[in-house]
Amino acid sequence: MKERRVANAQVSQRADRVPNKNTLVAHALSSGTRPWLVLAGLIAFCSAMTPALTALAGSIASYRDMPPRPLLPVAVFGADDRTLLPVRMKALEEKIGMLYEPRSRSVCTAFCIDETTIATAAHCLYRTRGEHPLPLANMTFRLSSMPQRAAGVRIAGATSGAAEQNVMTGTTSLSTKPPIDATRDWALVRLASPACSKGGLALARRTPAELTGVEGARPLYQVGYHGDFGHWRLTLSPPCGVRRPGRSAGGRVIAGDFADASALILHTCDTGGASSGSPLLIDGPHGPEVAGINVGTYLQSHVLTQAGEVLHRYRSDTVANTGVSTLAFIDQRDLFQRAHVLEKRAEIKRVQQALIATGHYRGDATGRYNVELREAIGRFETAERRTRTGIASADLLRRLEAVVAGHAGSAAFEPASEELVTGSVPRPRPSQP
Repeated sequence: MKERRVANAQVSQRADRVPNKNTLVAHALSSGTRPWLVLAGLIAFCSAMTPALTALAGSIASYRDMPPRPLLPVAVFGADDRTLLPVRMKALEEKIGMLYEPRSRSVCTAFCIDETTIATAAHCLYRTRGEHPLPLANMTFRLSSMPQRAAGVRIAGATSGAAEQNVMTGTTSLSTKPPIDATRDWALVRLASPACSKGGLALARRTPAELTGVEGARPLYQVGYHGDFGHWRLTLSPPCGVRRPGRSAGGRVIAGDFADASALILHTCDTGGASSGSPLLIDGPHGPEVAGINVGTYLQSHVLTQAGEVLHRYRSDTVANTGVSTLAFIDQRDLFQRAHVLEKRAEIKRVQQALIATGHYRGDATGRYNVELREAIGRFETAERRTRTGIASADLLRRLEAVVAGHAGSAAFEPASEELVTGSVPRPRPSQP
């Protein structure tokens, strides 16, 4: 008997291949004749990039002079409506830029949220579960408005081995199988110098339901880089629709494939390689505002199998592109901007020792910040009933050592007051290792 069933798939992300879609692949649950679902993320490890991309840190001009390399479009809905950024939107060149890692030739879009902080997709830094993260110390950010020969700006702490603690992210191990945690696919990055001299884009507090609005509404537009379009110039995807994460055409409940659909934006803005991390924008009273971050593509695919073998693969139907709402990280943004991040190894060691004493960290007190320490800090913050950040900050160290010393007692694990969470903290200052 022939039957349809789901299958796992994985597409190579080698830098010398030109796949149709750079992918985050997820299998759906087996269910009779229902199709299987694929989350095809615009990871933009730039499989379509030529070796000339390594010149990015030195000059954006070389990109514009490069001949286009043939690419198949990614998640284009109907006619390809992408255009180069129009003159009337030129100001966005001061706030939306390119995040580049030369070793892997990875390119993503990132955008300013203040003079020294940018936002992007988490997988642009850490890839996906089971893959090695990119070397953060090598990454640079640059705006297309910068002088053509100017080098990109590195992540804060890159020269002292402290880049990791200057990144706040929803996840460092993105799940690509249901339950897909696409709504944790965000990252905030502190830069070594104020690259965003014109300030950042405002973050809108809009729920996905509010963006959906009335039937036929097209409230979103997207500005970012695309590997197959524009010679590495900012590109506009004009107003597009937002759909509710209800049922697909095949009857499948889309929301059930995601760990958290409350912050999930399903949109139809046209996207291409390198547009991961690009802002999904709406028009606010004072100009463009960010409603979310573009992170991937949601596909509905069909396969016909018999006796465990795939007999035929039908053409995939794109359901929507996926984005994570600003509501998933807007509170963390506020805390990150105010936090005094610890960079000295002696200070990180004190954080580790205190977390060991409170039972939240099982590693060694090496003085090095890593994923395990990030998770341990998050567990301590959760125990305090605070917003989870994972950041090793001066305020965190103070609270930890107060608990260890017994000054805070059990009150340290009572709900934190609003004043403690959002109170005034000195602006970030560069620390010496």
